[in-house]
Amino acid sequence: MLCQLSDYDINRFIEEDVPYGDLTTLLLGISDMEGKITFTSRETTTLCCTEEAARVLEHCGASVTFCMHSGTTVDAGVVILSVNGPVGALHAGWKVALNLLEYASGIATRTRNIVNVVTEVKLGIRVVTTRKSFPGTKKVAIKAIMAGGALPHRLGLSESVLVFRQHTAFCSGLDNFLQTIAELKAKTPEHKIIVEAETAEEALKIAAAGVDVVQIDKLTPEKLSQLVSQLHKVAPGITISAAGGINAQNASAYAETGVDILVLSSVYFGKPSDIAVSMSPLQS
Repeated sequence: MLCQLSDYDINRFIEEDVPYGDLTTLLLGISDMEGKITFTSRETTTLCCTEEAARVLEHCGASVTFCMHSGTTVDAGVVILSVNGPVGALHAGWKVALNLLEYASGIATRTRNIVNVVTEVKLGIRVVTTRKSFPGTKKVAIKAIMAGGALPHRLGLSESVLVFRQHTAFCSGLDNFLQTIAELKAKTPEHKIIVEAETAEEALKIAAAGVDVVQIDKLTPEKLSQLVSQLHKVAPGITISAAGGINAQNASAYAETGVDILVLSSVYFGKPSDIAVSMSPLQS
């Protein structure tokens, strides 16, 4: 089951858009009329945050009559969410619900497309995403990439050990740091030790030092293919991840290199999904 945003988050989204009520529906005198709002896909879409969109409208005072699950892929023309209620409630939740659906489903759809492509190349390869989501949107972004079939690379700095050059610069350099791998493993036996390499030479040194995962940054697929076989000779059980500039256009080529994990940020950035909204009065 995918994570659900909290009531605090839902209320915060609503308060951001409707801090003092809806002036337009109030002036038109239509707030208490009964109506229906329907959300429909305009293109092939992997859905995300349908549940949150529904809860937004519920919190505004409407009632959900139909809601598809996050992670479902639909074709154009499919009704994904229907809600009945007072027109004031429908208008109060309309844009908040739509924005959640379109932005989250855009991320989920881009993710699903990449996951489908790379698993056709190599069954079992994992697509994971970085911490580069826009600040304040992490909960939505993480739900979206998981709806698309990926996993988070790191949820934050508190739950994983990933050593960059920016760390080893304060450890007297990479070579000196690699001499401490056994000690580092002893300090945190429940965590895997991941170290990033910026060159093939660094990757081979890191693998030989006994780390659990070597993450290779910004190496071309051609060079990476050659390096993967060398790394398995140096450290047969090592896990290899590729990072840096991986997107829908080159993900297949990176999967073909033989790495175990693709680390990417590209799915966070792109156009939202196109979802149509219609409203109509309910017949008495």
